[in-house]
Amino acid sequence: MAQPDLEHLAQALREFAGGLLRSTRTDSLSRTAASTLSWLSREGAMRITTLAEREAVTQPAMTGLVQRLEAGGLVSRKADARDGRAALIDITPHGREVLERRRAAQDAIIIDRLAGLSPDELAAVEAALPALYNVTELHVV
Repeated sequence: MAQPDLEHLAQALREFAGGLLRSTRTDSLSRTAASTLSWLSREGAMRITTLAEREAVTQPAMTGLVQRLEAGGLVSRKADARDGRAALIDITPHGREVLERRRAAQDAIIIDRLAGLSPDELAAVEAALPALYNVTELHVV
């Protein structure tokens, strides 16, 4: 079996991810805002510094994003019981609803695209899922 061209695979996956992100933009949330809500949904309340690290943005940039999300009722702020000087940011019920609607809209777009594939192509995509999960997991902080 021939050695795969890793550079070609990397380019193809980059183009795939970028194209998917561009075609599934479904609301006014930025990618960073949606990703921040997703972190909070999965892992619970966090400090702004932790969110900034997870999103690879500066702390001032995350502070501004959190202020906008808070103004929109998507996150709330509460005192950190371990450190009274710090605050924990948490997703609100409204934030969860917005995130779920966004995910459902994105899923519908992806399902529509998958429906255009042949049975063999769908099987190939399904067979690649374990490897794609492994690639993703290597880059999740």
